[in-house]
Formats: sequence, structure tokens, C-alpha cells
Amino acid sequence: MTAEPHWPEVLAQFDLDPAYVHLGLSVLAPHPKRVREAIEQHRRGLDSNPALYFHHRDELHRRVLEKAGRYLVAEPDTIALTESTTMGLAVVYTGMVLRPGDEILSTEHEHYAARELLRFKAESSGATHRTIALYEDSRAVTEDEIVAAVARGIGDRTRLLALTWVHSGTGVKLPLARIAEVVAAVNAGRTPGTEVLTCVDGVHGMGVEDFEVAALGCDFFVTGCHKWLFGPRGTGLVWGSERGWAAVRPIITSFDVEVFWPWYLGSVPDGRAPAARLCTPGGFPAYEHRWALAEAFDFQQELGKSRVAARIHELNAHCRAALADLAGVHVRTPDSARLTSGMVCFDVPALDPAAVVDLLLAEGVIAGQTPYRSSAVRFAPGVLNDFDDIDRGAKALARIVESHA
Repeated sequence: MTAEPHWPEVLAQFDLDPAYVHLGLSVLAPHPKRVREAIEQHRRGLDSNPALYFHHRDELHRRVLEKAGRYLVAEPDTIALTESTTMGLAVVYTGMVLRPGDEILSTEHEHYAARELLRFKAESSGATHRTIALYEDSRAVTEDEIVAAVARGIGDRTRLLALTWVHSGTGVKLPLARIAEVVAAVNAGRTPGTEVLTCVDGVHGMGVEDFEVAALGCDFFVTGCHKWLFGPRGTGLVWGSERGWAAVRPIITSFDVEVFWPWYLGSVPDGRAPAARLCTPGGFPAYEHRWALAEAFDFQQELGKSRVAARIHELNAHCRAALADLAGVHVRTPDSARLTSGMVCFDVPALDPAAVVDLLLAEGVIAGQTPYRSSAVRFAPGVLNDFDDIDRGAKALARIVESHA
């Protein structure tokens, strides 16, 4: 095992503006040095001789899949590469075979992108769509409360369960393995092809948590790679179980060589290529970014997934404690490491969240605002931060609250 990372040296890999405290990883993250260099290497190759460099596309694509598989502890052929979480969710939800009478079950805590995709799917398939709340008070939530809500929510017609691992409006992290036990118990009484399939939007846990994807117990894990993973912007992936991929049909023609080549030889690719490869959207993406995703996985692996997770949880625990001590601030995120991840969501009841974000910006602190109707302010520290960053953010927030009391 390599030595514990020297975190200031990790920070030095990023070309961040030192005039600000950067606590906005939940939206877009910067590229570390090796990712920037890989993007530039591929860009130079494509610019100097695009046709020739493009001949390497299959081996470069495969390299990314292998690195992703190593990170997720999954077979590369179970992974489809996409350009965002939203595109990945579309691959799964739009492509899933649902029929009139089937039910889609999701929660009140989902992002706009998932809500709308599920609405589209219900309209096009004739399936019904129902939402449930998993908790009443995010600050006081318990695992038992969440698991019981899922158990009550699954009905006889439920075919698709759509969840988000870390709720970006509250910072609550779902106990996916325990939820998977509930779903497995339901599926034990169902015939093949009628089981509940679980799809997880995992973007706010990717690059934060130390996990093996199959151990989460879901059928699909969908994520972008441009947040705590520090992958190139415009990259994402979908991992699927064998049962999951069997229930999904391609929605965009794949350009994968294992799909194209059978067609070129005069046959139909279905059944000849792995389902994930068949469902990988084709077209011409920003190749220099997609191919440089391999370096982002290498960067995380060299830091060590367990060490990254421990560091981010330590920073976020410090952040929750600092904000909880401030009068005039209400923290939404629970104070349990098992139910939290890489962000802390909070309210300043005296101020609109957008105003708080602007006032923090004037103090040199970059914060986020949750994109929900019940919006909050969000700090999202990662390995490019230290405890001083969080203390500076908390002190700036204290000054803002005091001046508007």
C-alpha cells in the first residue's frame, strides 16, 4: 500500500484561482494536472492528424473501460460510457422495457433530470409513475426510516425503483445495501422478467465513497465523472447488472466496434456484443475528454479510494460541526457518516439561498445552491480542500448572518 497522500501536494495538482475558497465540487470540479495533460495529448493528436489518431479510438475506448472497471470492481463489458449522468439515466429509463400496468416508483428527492425522464417514460410506455417521501426531517433521518419507506412504497406492480444515492438537496446518503435487501425479498416471490429493477443516480457519491458497485445491490449505477472523481467534463458512465441490461433496449445507435463490425459483415449485432456495448450511445463525442477519463481513474486509484473517502468524510464532518455552531444557520444534512457523503446543505432562514451564495462569493467563498424548489445553500468540500478552507467559509457565513440579523 502506498503512503498516505500529502494533501497539500494533491491540491497542487489543480490550477485553482487562489483568491477563492473552492467549496463547489457538487457542480463542476477542476481537472488535476494529469487529466489536463492527457486531454491536451489527445487534442494534439487529433489536431495534427485527426484521421490517423482516430484509428486508435477502439484501444483508447477499451482502456477507459478497463480503468473504470478496476475502479468500480466490475467487468469492463458491464459498463457503457456516456457524456453525463442525464444521458446515462436516459439510456436506462428510455430504453427500459415497460408495459401498461407496470409501475415506476421514485422519490420526492430526485433531481429534475430524473423526474422528467421518468415522466417521459410513463407517457410513452403506459406505465404509471408514483413518488414517495423517504424521510420527513433530513437532519434527523435514520436508516430504518428510509428502508421502511421503501418497503412500504413497493407495490405489486412496481417494476422500476428509481433512487438517488446522495440527495443533492439535503446531503442525505441512502443505505443502498439495506434497500437492496428489501428489493431482494420482494423479488424472491416474483417470476423472472417481472422483478423490481433498481436504478441509482450515483453522481454525488462517485469519487467520494469507497465502494464496489455490485455490493450496492442495484441493477444500474449511473454517474457523471466531472465532480469529486475529477474526470474530464462531459464524461459519464452506466454500470448494469446482467438482469438490468437484459431489460433495456438501445436508444441510440452504438459506434462500438463489437456492435458495428457484425453489422458491417451483414448480420444484426443483437446478442453478439455485450449489452452495455450495444447500449453505449454512438456519435462523435469530445474524444480528447472521453479518452482522458482513464487518467482520472488512475489519479483516484493512486490516492487510494479508502483514503479519499476518509479524508472527504473528515472534512465534511468538520463542516457540519462548524455550521451547526452558527446561530441563524439551519443544517439540513444529518450528522451521521453512514447517512452523509461529500456535501453539507444548509439554510439561512433570514435570507434567500441565492442571496447567501452571492454574499459568500463577495467574501471569496464559492458555494452552491441546490437546484430544487425547496432550495438550500451547499458546501461540498473534497480532497482539494483543507480544514482552513472550511473554517474560512464558516467565518464568512457567520459575518453574513450577523450583518443581516
